[in-house]
Amino acid sequence: MQLPGLTRMKPISPGVAGEARIKVTEDTLASKMGSGAVEVFSTPNLVLLMEEAAVNALKPYLEEGETTVGSLVNIRHLAPTPPGFEVTARAILAEIDGRRLVFKVEANDGVDKVGEGTHERHLVNHAKFISKAREKSTRRKQI
Repeated sequence: MQLPGLTRMKPISPGVAGEARIKVTEDTLASKMGSGAVEVFSTPNLVLLMEEAAVNALKPYLEEGETTVGSLVNIRHLAPTPPGFEVTARAILAEIDGRRLVFKVEANDGVDKVGEGTHERHLVNHAKFISKAREKSTRRKQI
């Protein structure tokens, strides 16, 4: 399915999937991230891993100058994962609504499902997106 308003993105359909993996180390623990006082894989890192899986799903479909940006994350962190484990996230494209791409995301540590939910990304022109961010910086300096 060609996304409306985009002239170059390769056709993409629901069902496209991507994965990302990370080994749980001291740097990824909730106690290190400030998201809790426990020595287990942090929720912020779980979110990041799920986003990375979605990005990986889209990589083969993006043309030069195109990128995606995260716009919504709605997940549940279901089980603790101690150091030494590897967490794998999988993102499956569930819905395409114009430039909005909705993923079903899930993560597993080899013993338990540790997270699940949805993640939305929006397809953007990289240069235009960065230009808007720079323009915003200019406005801030004038205030």
